Amino acid sequence: MNKELRITNKKPKVNGLPLTSLLSFVFVFVSWFSFSQVSSSIDSTKIKIGQQITYKIQVEAEANSLVVFPEGQTFSPLEMIESYAVDTVKKNDKYNLIKKYGLTQFDSGKYTIPRQKIIVGDKTFFTDSLKVEVNNVVVDTTKQGLYDIKPIIEVEKQGGDWWKYLLLTLLIVGAIAFLMYWFIWRKKPLTEAEEIALLPPYDRAKLALKKLDESHYLQTESIKEYYSELTFIIRKYLDEKVYDRALESTTDELIERLNLLKEGNQIDLSKEDIRNLESILKRADLVKFAKSAVDVELAKIDRNTIDIEIDNVKEALPEPTEEEKLLDEQYRQELERKKKRKKVIITAAIGVFLLIATFVGFSIKYGFGYVKDFIIGHDSIELLEGEWVKSEYGYPPITISTPIVLTRTELPIPDEMKEQLAQTTFIYGTLLDEFSVIVNNVTYKNLGENKIDLEKSSEGSLKGMEAQGAQDILVFREKFVTPNGAEGIKTYGSFKVKNQISQENQECNYVMLLFNSGNVLQQIMVTYAKDDVYADQITERILNSVELKKAEE
Repeated sequence: MNKELRITNKKPKVNGLPLTSLLSFVFVFVSWFSFSQVSSSIDSTKIKIGQQITYKIQVEAEANSLVVFPEGQTFSPLEMIESYAVDTVKKNDKYNLIKKYGLTQFDSGKYTIPRQKIIVGDKTFFTDSLKVEVNNVVVDTTKQGLYDIKPIIEVEKQGGDWWKYLLLTLLIVGAIAFLMYWFIWRKKPLTEAEEIALLPPYDRAKLALKKLDESHYLQTESIKEYYSELTFIIRKYLDEKVYDRALESTTDELIERLNLLKEGNQIDLSKEDIRNLESILKRADLVKFAKSAVDVELAKIDRNTIDIEIDNVKEALPEPTEEEKLLDEQYRQELERKKKRKKVIITAAIGVFLLIATFVGFSIKYGFGYVKDFIIGHDSIELLEGEWVKSEYGYPPITISTPIVLTRTELPIPDEMKEQLAQTTFIYGTLLDEFSVIVNNVTYKNLGENKIDLEKSSEGSLKGMEAQGAQDILVFREKFVTPNGAEGIKTYGSFKVKNQISQENQECNYVMLLFNSGNVLQQIMVTYAKDDVYADQITERILNSVELKKAEE
């Protein structure tokens, strides 16, 4: 991110500069064609570990020149911890630009701040290199109290944030279950129309007559509507209990059917009852179709007659046999089963839809392979997303983060080599496993003035891999620098090894880091299956966590 400052006759206002990019610059516009002078200085040449020094660059130029200051970690081996705003001072017809940096170093020793590149207009200037001495913090142990070693304290293992995800999952599942219950399984309160529909035909007919009495048809002399409702009540009752075509039949057809049923002893209605029904139905036909005038009192009498005839029809109907009752019960049970089956199908369909939608959504965000492996299970995913452990191994210590704590293992040393070296090894897995990590410190006892050759040590490790069954080893090498500035070499590539289960050759990758600290060779090695995409991420995370400390620390 770049910060621009344009010089004017007014005093400029400059905010703090961002430190987020190694390639960010501060642009200051001064003159394109004028004299320029660059100088640098530090406020102290000796500091203690972690103490800050101020590095100052001063540029003198005229207006309208472009001045580019360095930004980012260009002061290595010192670390820039703060970049201050440019201070602009007008001096006669020139401008004096002052840029300050806060630097520090956390390792003792003598260091040189490298030359810094300054661009003024179309010219490039370099500052002088400056020497800084970083000293240890001196502690007078004679004045410091001595205490017994404290006992080991058990620390509860942090559970991580798994409970949050579990709670969120339970809330989502609970919400879905509640919605399904509320809209599908819950016995919903019936509306008035539904409650009426569940009544037996007789009770429904009686209730309909009561509602007819509460209407205002007779008060408003709406005789036609009154008789339409009245005849519909009796026809509906007959349709449900006597003749299933009573609603669609004409009056003559209905009366003829009632007479046939009476003659066939299927219904015990008297001739007077049939005549009463015929009289009222025909009078209703005259009112509805011939617009015949009927007195209100006569309409009330017809209503009472229909009420009586409903009772007479109920008494005339034969009692249902046990077989008919059983069939009715079986029919009701079948209806209940159909309703329940429908609810189960809807619930299952919604569940399947939600599962598919969830799977598709996570696949779009995280990738199909990741979601599939997460559901089915994958050893590398468990390692990658598990709780990692940061620890120091060996001496001088190697600080490294791994998904599993490495176990100290005593590797055999040939008898003729025991007097020349000692080693400490920490291992997870082996070369023949899907994934392995090895941290090894080898201390040479009689090295003298000789230096450890990292490339030869790398060749020796590759031969050791061949001895364990590795074949067709492909080798690449490059320089490697840890986050805290330790330099070594990185050897990486691929190899083949026989799978212990399938007995077939399996392609694997390896990464080996080698460092030397005096007479100590430090080695970190990771091996994993070539087709394991999650192991690539695990390896990258391990390598980015490597830090080395000097023996004197």
